[in-house]
Amino acid sequence: MRNRLKSSDPARLHLILMLVLTFSTGVIDAVGFLGLDRVFTGNMTGNVVILGMALVGADELPVLGPAVALAGFLLGAVVAGRILKPEAAGWSRRTTCLLTAVGTTLAAVAAAVFWYPPQAGHPIIMAITAGLAVAMGLQAATARHLGVKDVTTVVVTSTLTGLAADSRLGGGTGAHWGRRLGAVVLILLGAAAGAALLPLHLGWGILLTAVLTLAVALVGGLARDRTRNTAPAAPEPSPSLAGNR
Repeated sequence: MRNRLKSSDPARLHLILMLVLTFSTGVIDAVGFLGLDRVFTGNMTGNVVILGMALVGADELPVLGPAVALAGFLLGAVVAGRILKPEAAGWSRRTTCLLTAVGTTLAAVAAAVFWYPPQAGHPIIMAITAGLAVAMGLQAATARHLGVKDVTTVVVTSTLTGLAADSRLGGGTGAHWGRRLGAVVLILLGAAAGAALLPLHLGWGILLTAVLTLAVALVGGLARDRTRNTAPAAPEPSPSLAGNR
């Protein structure tokens, strides 16, 4: 039983860490939509929909912002995919480095926003959008590599579908309902937190996501190192086997 608990701890920790990143995505998307001219930097489904409506001039929706966010997100995901390709699924040193890069990028963007608050229509808004989108693309691809079921950190549509379809009302067993509901609630709370911080300053929400992401990278990296250090050593071959070589 003890060995079983130990083997399940990394999976549970990864779930918790990905849920923290889901909360931070809610924060950053609220900042983008409310503070960066109706642009999502984490939820690309929203950007595709906004861009589609904007292309026909609906409600004077922005075109450039969603397009920049989409390009930045794809760039971040491509970079993370290339870096993680040689690695087996799970937490690795590269995972820690990528999430550290995400947190560092977010912190740099927050510092720039505090130093030079952008005004509506200023070109720096596009640079901020691009930086946030690249960071979220890195995060999403890293979370995908970790493979925590039903927690992508950037979108909850598939999570809601699974929650409903696999529920007892939907004829299922209700498996994984806790993590699914948790992901939905946390991205909602993150959006609320981002909206609440926005009147104080655009940079506070971005800084919060940076701190959370760096904390996730630190905790995940330390847990990986501790697991490796406490792993049992491989048994030495018996003398009889050694003599038969």
